[in-house]
Amino acid sequence: MIDSQKLGRYAEDLAAKYLVSLGWKILVRNVRDQYGELDIVAFDPKDIPQELVIVEVRCRTRNNVQDAIDSVDRRKMRALLRASEEYVDCIGWEGFWRIDLIAVTIDTKGSLEDWTLEHVRNITA
Repeated sequence: MIDSQKLGRYAEDLAAKYLVSLGWKILVRNVRDQYGELDIVAFDPKDIPQELVIVEVRCRTRNNVQDAIDSVDRRKMRALLRASEEYVDCIGWEGFWRIDLIAVTIDTKGSLEDWTLEHVRNITA
């Protein structure tokens, strides 16, 4: 059995590598405040005007009852919005920003190398 914290870190690393492969610039990872944690904060160079992108990474194992995308419920979304607003205010960002979701599904019965990744843009729209 794989430790859930290790699995989460592994998924965040996969997500960060994926974003970098798309040309994104990772600004910071694992930002904590009173409302929670922001997994990845980045810029997508294709966005014009440039948007700050807060990326929530969710990880589930294959055959889990709930998949990674559906795991962002109303309570999680509310906390994510509060943490994002706090971060944006804290850094003084005055431009556009959005929240993306990267859902990672891993088959822990085999190898950690057996995974899928799905990127959903602007989950608050």
